[in-house]
Amino acid sequence: MSVAGVVVDGDKALLVQRRDNAHWEPPGGVLEVAETITDGLVREVREETGLTVEPIALTGVYKNMTRGIVALVFRCRSVAGNLLTNDEVKSFHWATKDEVTAMLDEAYAVRVLDAMQAEHPKIRHHDGVNLLG
Repeated sequence: MSVAGVVVDGDKALLVQRRDNAHWEPPGGVLEVAETITDGLVREVREETGLTVEPIALTGVYKNMTRGIVALVFRCRSVAGNLLTNDEVKSFHWATKDEVTAMLDEAYAVRVLDAMQAEHPKIRHHDGVNLLG
């Protein structure tokens, strides 16, 4: 199970650029066995961005049908900290909806867009790059 936090500020969302593959995506990662969903979300976002966040709402549940991974995505707001690059992340960008669509693979863009605009959680399936169904 993985989690991602879409940190929203007005009409923009925070994206991280990964060091390992240079892809842009929302911050997040795999939950540890003994941690709660919220604790894991806050930990992963802090590790990748330097920000402490508060989850506002679950905005989607996404399953990678190829790898069998389920991701829970939350809209978040920053409550403390400063953006800091690290071993996993080489850059940050506050992106508009149009930039999200242009910069991210469809399977990740939809997570960010859902978090920016969804009033109710979405349930979607993908192959790691493109949406299915």
